[in-house]
Amino acid sequence: MTPIRLLILAALAALASSPAMSQSVSTPAPWDQPFLPPPLEWNGASRALLADASNPRITDFERDPAHDFSPDYAATRAWFDRLDAASDLIRIQQFGVSPEGRPIYAVIASKDGAALDPSKPVLLAQAGIHPGEIDGKDAGMMLLRDMAFGDKGDLLDHANLVLIPILSVDGHERASPYSRPNQRGPRIQGWRNTGTNQNLNRDFMKLDQPEMQALRTFINALKPDLYLDIHVTDGMDYQYDVTYGFNGEFDAFSRSPDSARWLDRVFKPAMNEALEAEGHIPGPLVFGIDDQNPRAGLNDGGLGERFSNGWGDAAHVPTILIENHSLKPYEQRVLGTYVFLEASLRILAENIAPLRAAIAADRARRPAEILANFESDPVPHQTRDFKGVLYETYDSPASGRQEIRWLGRPDPEVWRLPYYGSRAGIRLNRPTAYWVPAYRTDIIERLRLHGLTMETLDAPHTVSVEMLHLDNPTLAGRPNEGHVQATVTDVTAERREWTYAPGSVRIPTDQPLGDIAVLLLEPQSSESFFAWGMFPEVLSRVEYIEGYAIAPLAEAMMAADPALKTEFEAKLAAEPEFAANGDARLAWFYERTPFYDARYRLYPVGRED
Repeated sequence: MTPIRLLILAALAALASSPAMSQSVSTPAPWDQPFLPPPLEWNGASRALLADASNPRITDFERDPAHDFSPDYAATRAWFDRLDAASDLIRIQQFGVSPEGRPIYAVIASKDGAALDPSKPVLLAQAGIHPGEIDGKDAGMMLLRDMAFGDKGDLLDHANLVLIPILSVDGHERASPYSRPNQRGPRIQGWRNTGTNQNLNRDFMKLDQPEMQALRTFINALKPDLYLDIHVTDGMDYQYDVTYGFNGEFDAFSRSPDSARWLDRVFKPAMNEALEAEGHIPGPLVFGIDDQNPRAGLNDGGLGERFSNGWGDAAHVPTILIENHSLKPYEQRVLGTYVFLEASLRILAENIAPLRAAIAADRARRPAEILANFESDPVPHQTRDFKGVLYETYDSPASGRQEIRWLGRPDPEVWRLPYYGSRAGIRLNRPTAYWVPAYRTDIIERLRLHGLTMETLDAPHTVSVEMLHLDNPTLAGRPNEGHVQATVTDVTAERREWTYAPGSVRIPTDQPLGDIAVLLLEPQSSESFFAWGMFPEVLSRVEYIEGYAIAPLAEAMMAADPALKTEFEAKLAAEPEFAANGDARLAWFYERTPFYDARYRLYPVGRED
């Protein structure tokens, strides 16, 4: 063991035994991190869901006396293999391979045999996109066992469950007690990022990683009616143990308004009732805006399409982001997730017709403008009731400021907090189609993975398109998710006759995923391929002119064109810095000559009216 870890363990032992801690914190469990706030008392009825020790198919989570253990990849797969072998209702389907060579698989529970009955709703539940947040895996194992061999087999009469127990399988195996210091259990946790140090929960649009490419292909084939993405929060303490949300829940904006309305008016009331009946406290998916002031207000955490809820909204796949509360014991979180999965199946079975009608209506929408680049609104949208936890502040000798100390007791007073939603930073016009040149095979392949319909040229084709000149692109100062991101706020449209080579594609926006095409191919979109730094070639100038050549040419240009001379002199008078910069002055003339690179900063994706 390294010296630093020995020091940490010694500090934890001292903290746990200190008089101040023993007076303010209930005795921590052997695995607990005594620097965390004390947990709120809980004794929910869902504890009855735990299997008896005599059950031959008990999970490792249930077998653990503290219910704070989650098995590793090999043990998890071996347990599912045994369940598959023992039950005709369970089958395992591999749909990808990780960078480190591990199979990525789903477990399908159905009474339909090899082919799912399309009349039945399909619930897709995904766990472990962040492997330290693995509640869904252990809850799913319990529920699948109970459907195959317990008293929950009726759930499969009118619905099917597809569970991805571990999406980021490589991150799952980078496990230790030191993965998530803000989270209470399980005592061994996977790592947030993949084996290639990528965050899959930022990859729903750009589709960089093999895990996400495989997931998108799988979802496109599966066509789930509801998609649950199961996480665990960070942030402040509060009473809720299961929080969840979806785009359009609090904010007026949704790209799938009919689905959002169903989720809000049908799904949410029924789900909250089911959770409360089992002793859980469901809450809204919100985040504190100020770590130092819990009462400063809440926001929605962002509606970006790089996340599952943002992508699902744009792709018209009803998607719920579940964020169980990190400070609740692992047992409580897993059991809450079990209840969520079971209730979701029942709600789908009873309400599938109106949900599918809502999805169809959303898929038929073709808005002329696409709202994008969401940011937190500085003006609160509303005031919301919030079930907070008592806290105090103290002077920390470590930080040199006042810090929050959560006290582990519910605040009997309901907080009234301002809620700051998101607003769109830009409106993007929807063209009839996009043209992507053949040499960008990587971009074309990602568009295909998304499921976009496209026409591929088998011969050269000249078409009149609108091309965008990027007027003020900037590159980020540091990489993000393996990319140096780019930003452009101003573009100039230019009409050009452009010849596209064989292999180029035309992507019409009159299709259900048309919004996705706009968000990926408009360079001003913060989720576009350009914004993720995938078109660096257009930012490179490859030809120059020497001062001894441009200076006399510029003088001749002014002599021949009085209007040009007037424009130049006006710029000199208005911009002293420009007037004092000889290179900038000559560059101004160079850009107006036919020698200048006409494709410099010209975005190569054409827009068809």
